[in-house]
Amino acid sequence: MGRARGKFITIEGLDGCGKSTQLGRLAEVLRAQGHEVVVTREPGGTPAGEKIRGVILDSRTAGLSPRAELALMFAARAQHIDEVIRPALEAGRFVLCDRFTDSSEAYQGGGRKLGSEVVLALHRELCRGLQPDLTILMDSEVEASVARARRRNLAREGSSEQDENRFEQESRAFFQRVHDAYLAIARREPARVFLVDARRPADVVHPEIVAEVEKRLLSKS
Repeated sequence: MGRARGKFITIEGLDGCGKSTQLGRLAEVLRAQGHEVVVTREPGGTPAGEKIRGVILDSRTAGLSPRAELALMFAARAQHIDEVIRPALEAGRFVLCDRFTDSSEAYQGGGRKLGSEVVLALHRELCRGLQPDLTILMDSEVEASVARARRRNLAREGSSEQDENRFEQESRAFFQRVHDAYLAIARREPARVFLVDARRPADVVHPEIVAEVEKRLLSKS
């Protein structure tokens, strides 16, 4: 028998909702259980993808059209899948990814008003239909998440970290559309998307995520 395919878990939500914290803590739990885990992010995850990330998120990237932004997201994603995600899954590893196609549907489809159809069509063509086994959607208050993300990025200013402020400069209406698009995805795909109330402390949210991963993925392994 060949090696069992690994599991692909993504985490989604507005910036500032605590995604990175929860992804790191979940990775620690899975590693402690003996699983091999790859933690990665989008846009990025590969040398080429990280360069594209710099273009997309830098506040100096002015005048980027919504369709150009979407195309860059999928360019980075296609490379990420071929170089990192598929090989890791084929080797039997858990892949934990901070953002995936749901982010494009929420931010470019919802926030930029491009709609879901173009995003899902690009996903079918460029990602060859790869879907997460489980998506954790961190549902948070729009204003609180955006304020936290802005504080975090202000703290980076003057440091050696790259500028990733471009999205934080968007309006509250933009982020409300992103939030609403995420909830629409959760309603459409309840078998894949686990909706978590991220307004609560991280120590409360963490065990709920672990329990859901164990119920949906580990009990079937």
